[in-house]
Amino acid sequence: MTTVDLLFRNGSLFDGDRHRPGRAVGVRAGRITAVVAEQEADDLVGRGTRVVDLAGGLLLPGFQDAHVHPVQGGLERIRCDLSELGTREEYVAAVADYAARNPGSDWVCGGGWAMPAFGAGGPTAALLDAVLPDRPVFLPNRDHHGAWVNSAAMRAAGIDRGTPDPVDGRLERDADGTPTGTLHEGAMALVQRLVPAPDVADYDRALAEAQAYLHSVGVTAWQDAILGDYAGLDDPAPTYQRAVAAGRLTARVRGALWWDRARGLEQVVDLLERRERFTGGRLVAGSVKVMQDGVAENYTAAMTRPYRDGCGGHTHNAGLSFVDPELLAEAVTRLDAHGFQVHVHAIGDRAVREALDAVAAARRANGTTDGRHHLAHLQVVHPEDRHRFAELDVTATVQPLWAAYDEQMVELTIPFLDEAAVAWQYPFGDLARAGARLAAGSDWPVSSPDPLAGIHVAVNRRLHGETGRAGSEAFLADQALGAEQAFAAYTSGSARVNHLDETGRVAPGLLADLVVLDRDPLVAPAEEIGAARVRETYVDGEQVFIR
Repeated sequence: MTTVDLLFRNGSLFDGDRHRPGRAVGVRAGRITAVVAEQEADDLVGRGTRVVDLAGGLLLPGFQDAHVHPVQGGLERIRCDLSELGTREEYVAAVADYAARNPGSDWVCGGGWAMPAFGAGGPTAALLDAVLPDRPVFLPNRDHHGAWVNSAAMRAAGIDRGTPDPVDGRLERDADGTPTGTLHEGAMALVQRLVPAPDVADYDRALAEAQAYLHSVGVTAWQDAILGDYAGLDDPAPTYQRAVAAGRLTARVRGALWWDRARGLEQVVDLLERRERFTGGRLVAGSVKVMQDGVAENYTAAMTRPYRDGCGGHTHNAGLSFVDPELLAEAVTRLDAHGFQVHVHAIGDRAVREALDAVAAARRANGTTDGRHHLAHLQVVHPEDRHRFAELDVTATVQPLWAAYDEQMVELTIPFLDEAAVAWQYPFGDLARAGARLAAGSDWPVSSPDPLAGIHVAVNRRLHGETGRAGSEAFLADQALGAEQAFAAYTSGSARVNHLDETGRVAPGLLADLVVLDRDPLVAPAEEIGAARVRETYVDGEQVFIR
């Protein structure tokens, strides 16, 4: 038996599909060369072999995030980062502290606040004015579909009682119509256009910060869900290119080029050029991202049934389809014919149906292709559409952390969804039973990028470590995944979506993108999955993180 450069032993293996206790894995020249029983591991040891003692832990393929925004997340981490906080008092104190530590900045920017901390009306400018009355503040929330601003920011933007709502957004207002400081969807642009843009150094630092953070939670590859100008930030593609050229990009990145919903099919020519220009090294810009609807919390997710008003009464609002369904079908068909993968943001069941209809149109026109199209988020999926994922070979890319009774679900979602739609949320179990391929992602910085936290919720349908209703009751428990299914979604499932066929599994000949956990959560009770931690992360057999 040939000796190896790197040997993992004394633990268990999850190979991307199933749990295999008592297996050792050997790596040579960046590739897996052996998967053997523990008693055969001594035969792999040579003079230069480095042995990693798993100490009863688990070795598995590197996690892959199929829907994430790393540069955006990295910028928040190096600015006024609110993502690890949870109350309005903590948010206000953090803003005051950041402003005091950065007296030379004309604006205070960052973000990551959670809507439940403020209720349905959102945060107010008055809260920020109390600590920062003169310097403008612009803070997107965690889902980046809304922003919190102070009075100085609204004055700078000329926002007052007479300012109309934009066609693609809304200003939160008080009883007399005065804007209160929360901007929804397209209304964010009224202020965001004035925010000083990050410079090249900021973007490079943000990607470095994001990559280090993602490696620390075991992520070795990802799909950046927006390569393009969006939410007031520059296209991150040049940032990736600089990292590739400098040898700083250790992760493997699939880039999803942004579909501009203000344009039509003429932009396909531009997307073809951008795919060519931004593909190189560890970056492949082979996908196109279409945002078909908004989010349920501000009633812009596209539903088949109208929203309720919070008191049980039905409204006439069923959300927004951002791209006309006929145009969407034409676009997906054209993109599929050009070899693009199409990646669709679809939260509401109407958006899901429109996206599936578009893929069906592409299948009729083009036949079977290797586009590996996927729909992300899938908060509400109509029961009649669940079987279509397998029939159309569309991957269901899920964000498991959202499938729990957290404050956002209890306070801002369930009271406003149609009664039937409440029970149609995050149907991971039904999708798997219907034969759908599953991939997983975080949508970070919308929510934590930690795959173990997501896997915990996918299996338990509750958050790890929470108490009260948010933690003690499983959310639609019959939609839970088995532990192996959830681990597979974050490894082999996402690897397939990312077109990274030499990763996502542990088998001889594949690339040695690997993660070591400090325990084996596949032999512990399911309730303890979230307690596991990443100990080491490897890309091409090279260590990129150690705790």
